[in-house]
Amino acid sequence: MVLELGGNAAVIVDEDADLDDAIERIIFGAFYQSGQSCIGVQRIMIHERIYDGFRDRLVAAARALKKGDPKDRETFIGPMISEKEATRLHDWVQSAVAAGATLLCGGERDGAMLDATLLEDVPGDADVNCEEAFGPVANLFRFSDFDQALEMVNDSQFGLQAGVFTRDLYKAQQAWDELEVGGVVIGDVPSYRVDNMPYGGVKESGLGREGIRFAIEDMTEVRLMVVRTPDA
Repeated sequence: MVLELGGNAAVIVDEDADLDDAIERIIFGAFYQSGQSCIGVQRIMIHERIYDGFRDRLVAAARALKKGDPKDRETFIGPMISEKEATRLHDWVQSAVAAGATLLCGGERDGAMLDATLLEDVPGDADVNCEEAFGPVANLFRFSDFDQALEMVNDSQFGLQAGVFTRDLYKAQQAWDELEVGGVVIGDVPSYRVDNMPYGGVKESGLGREGIRFAIEDMTEVRLMVVRTPDA
């Protein structure tokens, strides 16, 4: 049995990262398919030394995304799967703001269409932070050292995939050792996936792995033959 039960994917942006590349990839990871992906970027951990500038550039990039009819090739943000789901996530955003979060951009809903939304200072127990948003909303957090960033990523009931933007090989290895997720993507967002990966999660993100090797194993009947030769 394979169970993939969703996620609350996080990405770490360390101070030595290629910021231009990180912004481009995070915008994609947070808002492609209008955020309706189990490995879409929902939590963004940014080193405090680069936080303010990175936040401002990320907000500008999110505001520039074209929303509208998905049949238009220029459209990036389309409607969510239903007005019910858009209303649910819009309510989560409003609840977080009422609890002290800062709305950086977006936050408006028109039917099933929810604007690309970025928040900061989101309370840890807010639904938009601790549950799976599954929509065009992401939360920004600052960290002071890499250990703290890893702890922030692990502070979730979910554990599907995580992304880490760093040029430090030792930090990449540490992330691999310590992150409680099924997949660690270095130099890209957690939204990266190809079919031959052993894809799946831990904790409330499920169990089992998808991928070519694992599909073959699941369709294979493992058998055993034992031959005992009696003593002459």
